[in-house]
Amino acid sequence: MSLHTAAITGIGSYLPEEKLTNFDLEKIVDTNDEWIFTRTGIKERRILPKGLGLSYMGERAVKQLLEKTGTDPLEVEMIICATITGDYIFPDSANQIAYKVGATNAYGFDINAACSGFLYALSVGAKFIESGTHKKVIVIGGDVMSSIINYEDRTTCVIFGDGLGAVLLEPSQNGQGIIDSKLCADGSGVEFLHTKAGGSKSPIDSVSLAAKEHLVYQNGGPVFKRAVQGMSSTVKEVMEKNSLSKDDIAWILPHQANNRIIQTVASMLDFPLERVMVNIENYGNTTAGTLPLALSDYESQLKVGDKLILTAFGGGFTWGSTYLTWAYNGAEV
Repeated sequence: MSLHTAAITGIGSYLPEEKLTNFDLEKIVDTNDEWIFTRTGIKERRILPKGLGLSYMGERAVKQLLEKTGTDPLEVEMIICATITGDYIFPDSANQIAYKVGATNAYGFDINAACSGFLYALSVGAKFIESGTHKKVIVIGGDVMSSIINYEDRTTCVIFGDGLGAVLLEPSQNGQGIIDSKLCADGSGVEFLHTKAGGSKSPIDSVSLAAKEHLVYQNGGPVFKRAVQGMSSTVKEVMEKNSLSKDDIAWILPHQANNRIIQTVASMLDFPLERVMVNIENYGNTTAGTLPLALSDYESQLKVGDKLILTAFGGGFTWGSTYLTWAYNGAEV
């Protein structure tokens, strides 16, 4: 057993300034504010200007994180970036961000697990800390979803936005940090949520472009059912494994996909909504960015020793839950 755990010791975030409101979308597709908000809980989302890319957001979030934690970029040993919208197919955005922030001693890689990406990346980063081989690992979650959204499809364009968050992992000797994770996948889910063109199986060409196969496709019904089942079941499993009652948990942080999903998961867990982190109204679904962005928004309310469970569900399918104890008083940052 490891002598130390991987603790989150700081958070940085970046959100584009441009807002796309429900009223803006009324001018683009056949929809309206009431329809969108009733079904999703979203009022607005942020949009990154074209040509900037994920590393633009990553650079700003990581620089904020380094400043807040007083960390020299040369001390960072690894950067893991969870995203499905990197700057390029290759190279990885993690290494582009490392270069831009001056973390020239770090190496990194991207993880593609859609909306569960941050949980996957957090678990991987924690193992490098727990092994004793690394002392400072940055884990990033973010996406430029506006780059792969069909703004003629009202079932998807109202949901997604752009944003990114980053956390610093460091060793903790007092048991604070990431305690346990349950991560899952089911490749048959590709049928219901995917981007068809752009990979080696279906390269982008004039036919796929005309059919908009390079943009996100989602069949919402099956995704909803699997999402609430996957998130609630893994939360229960993690709680049972670690002998936790709902009174032990300070906060549950679910992936901000849809407010109906969030509320249904809370109901299935019989967990009070006042202790469920929710910020979907302002940002929409930023895919791998939702969990770190919510941590950033709630940072000032978090206290040393708070027990949190993070849970997510993504295309493919991927899903899981992570149990951690908080390592610092957010109000003092």
